[in-house]
Amino acid sequence: MPPKRVVVQSGRREQEDAGLFGTAYKEITKPENATIVRSVVIFSAAVAFFHSSLSEFLIPPL
Repeated sequence: MPPKRVVVQSGRREQEDAGLFGTAYKEITKPENATIVRSVVIFSAAVAFFHSSLSEFLIPPL
């Protein structure tokens, strides 16, 4: 009697079901991407600060 055939699913199916936002969230929260995510967040915060009126506090008085 031949052995039964075992079908193994790959993790690829989970990625297809997750959709765009689910896949993006998984990639952002991976530990190997933590430094890049932190850098982007800090850069975005700095740009927002310098674009706001709060950045006028950095200008020395005349």
